[in-house]
Amino acid sequence: MYRVVVHPEAADQLAELPASTLADYARVLDAIEVVPWNGPPHHEGNPDWAVRRWPFGPGGAGQVLYLVLDRDREVHVLRVLWLEIG
Repeated sequence: MYRVVVHPEAADQLAELPASTLADYARVLDAIEVVPWNGPPHHEGNPDWAVRRWPFGPGGAGQVLYLVLDRDREVHVLRVLWLEIG
C-alpha cells in the first residue's frame, strides 16, 4: 500500500468540491492507495511518467492529479479539479 499525501493546494481545491462528489473522491483515494499506476498518465505522450490522473464524479467531471513515488511508497495528490458545466 501507498501512503497518500494531500498537498495544501489540493486540500483547498477539495474544500470547493460539491458535497455530492466527496464519496467519489474518497473512492479515488482508496484506489490510488493500492493501485496508483492504474490511473492514466497526465500526459499521454509520456505513458511511463509518474504524474497520473484519476477521473471521478458524474461523467468524469472531476480529476485527481497525483505523483507516484515508488521508492517512498507514497502518492502525492497535487490537484483536485472539478469541471462545472452549466
